[in-house]
Amino acid sequence: MNRLFAAVGVAALLAAAPAFAALKVGTTAPEFSAPAYQGGKPLTFDLAASLKKGPVVLYFFPAAHTSGCNLEAHLFADAIDQFHAQGATVIGVTAGNIDQLAAFSTETEHCSGKFPVASDPNAVIAKSYQATLAMRPGWSDRTSYVIAPSGKILLAYSDLSPTQHVAETLAAVKSWRAAHPS
Repeated sequence: MNRLFAAVGVAALLAAAPAFAALKVGTTAPEFSAPAYQGGKPLTFDLAASLKKGPVVLYFFPAAHTSGCNLEAHLFADAIDQFHAQGATVIGVTAGNIDQLAAFSTETEHCSGKFPVASDPNAVIAKSYQATLAMRPGWSDRTSYVIAPSGKILLAYSDLSPTQHVAETLAAVKSWRAAHPS
């Protein structure tokens, strides 16, 4: 009986585990463009165009207006000046609650209009980055990438906790900038 409970417990943990970013450092990031909002205004985010300006921090989040995603967006908004000082662009992408992105992009407790958030219907972009949520495959996982202007992935970081994504991505951007002063 104890073995049955142990097996069920292990199965539950595996099912609840996030999908880990399978795109490795040094691989080429898949190109994409997607409808997005910044400060409630619609725009099209184009990765290739953004990479011409500098590194891109691409962070996937499960769904707008959920507690962890609200916190993560707020943390990125608070740090946006630090990313900009390094010449980096930040973009949030989600497959969840995409009908709420316009409002999410404006609210001060979230993005504050400081960076765009893009819609990813059916997690097409997330799938190309192997960043889908194991327990909910139609939604994005909480995975962050830093992509060099060359299109190569500098960092892939997956953790369902939103608390370290900004620190991890900012450290990678600063490291890249130190090696590539303007």
